[in-house]
Amino acid sequence: MKPIIVTGTDTGIGKTIVSAGLAQALGATYWKPVQSGLEEETDSEIVARLSGRPVLAEAVRLKLPASPHISAEAEGARIDHASLRLPKAEGALVVEGAGGLMVPLDDETTFLDLFARWGAPVVLVARTALGTINHSLLSLSALRARGVPVAGVIFSGAAAPRVEQTIVDMGRVAHLGRLGHLDPLTPETLRTGFEDIDMAAIRATMEAA
Repeated sequence: MKPIIVTGTDTGIGKTIVSAGLAQALGATYWKPVQSGLEEETDSEIVARLSGRPVLAEAVRLKLPASPHISAEAEGARIDHASLRLPKAEGALVVEGAGGLMVPLDDETTFLDLFARWGAPVVLVARTALGTINHSLLSLSALRARGVPVAGVIFSGAAAPRVEQTIVDMGRVAHLGRLGHLDPLTPETLRTGFEDIDMAAIRATMEAA
């Protein structure tokens, strides 16, 4: 079974919550290759808390909460993207990117380059708010141009049926469900929220990739 990669149309749209839900639902291990920002709870810590699943150590940990290439520069370092390889895990593996597809690892390399090299299927997390059609279709186009397999889109936010349908129709992609606002956000409410996510389609993509 191939890993499943979680990316988004932007930062702060719920990728980490979706990653935690996927790890929980798949009984998977989670890995965040690059973490920028260490002062607050990290994405790995959030996923561990919400999913109860094993979490692998990040390959790169940077203090400054900024684009990874800028965070690395602030520490006088450079990210060796060539060394970022998918780790071996027992069972399924959920991998979370940083920000969107075009977030740089250095001045020449983006997360999209990394995903294309890995060849694992991607779940795109997209807002339902204004502007999401443009961001989502651009992201899907970029993934396809690089030959990255797309499992589908998980929407984040309040229901917007017309917007969601436009994205899946024009983007020629599967609608994997929508995760609404969870309050409180707990392992239990996350599990309930994921009852609306098409896990069968995600598993099938991971097995077929």
